[in-house]
Amino acid sequence: MHKATKRILWGRMLNSGQTCLAPDYLLCTREVQEKFLKEAKQIIEQFWGENPSKSESLSKIVSQKHFKRLHDFLKLEKVALGGQVNYQDCVIGPTILTDVSPHSLVMEEEIFGPILPIINIKDPEEAIDFINSREKPLAIYLFSDNKKTQNMFLTKTSSGGLTINDTISHIGVENLPFGGVGDSGIGSYHGKYGFDTFTHKKAVLIKNFSGVTEMTLKLRYPPYSEKKTTLLTTVIKKRRGISMKYVPNFLIFVLGMGLSLLLEYFFDII
Repeated sequence: MHKATKRILWGRMLNSGQTCLAPDYLLCTREVQEKFLKEAKQIIEQFWGENPSKSESLSKIVSQKHFKRLHDFLKLEKVALGGQVNYQDCVIGPTILTDVSPHSLVMEEEIFGPILPIINIKDPEEAIDFINSREKPLAIYLFSDNKKTQNMFLTKTSSGGLTINDTISHIGVENLPFGGVGDSGIGSYHGKYGFDTFTHKKAVLIKNFSGVTEMTLKLRYPPYSEKKTTLLTTVIKKRRGISMKYVPNFLIFVLGMGLSLLLEYFFDII
């Protein structure tokens, strides 16, 4: 829990939460919430001191207008930890909110600040339902070593990225695509992924005027008949490819036949 809490707080409070990849809320059971708050209290003091709003390791809010917007969130919700504000320097200390309604203002907008609301859920299935009930996120951060739970989030959620047991760090892996899906973005970048995103794949087909080509095209020209329609349907109908399931058996059969013929030929010579 200690390591997970550190990683969550770092991801949420990096640049005072003013990053597109910061986790906007935390989903957990009430039991986990209590453990998280206990760890968070110690870690916040360790990272930013007794009065985080005075810490040089905490970024300022980008503008007075945005500072006021974030401060208004604190007035509307239950502050479980933090909530310190420094009006002069435009700084808000790391803040954790509890008993937050999914329909509250802080959950309806991208926070873009050092505020982490906690929404209580009963189990991973409810967490997945909650995520899927909202717009697709730029990233999901799952903290679990349970393979079944990991697979559930991999297969039952849709997001720009999924990082397990950490936050934000997937953006630094150059051979992973970074981008969103749906409302969180279109396309991705990093290496070839960026090239593909900004590259249009143009279809080019060149035909010749040979007699064979013209023969194959005759079917599409009027006048149409029942026979021609049947032939056209047969030509353009999607056909199933050969199943690879039976290829090994077929190869064994061919090799067996070949070996039998070879042995028969060999004994005939003798």
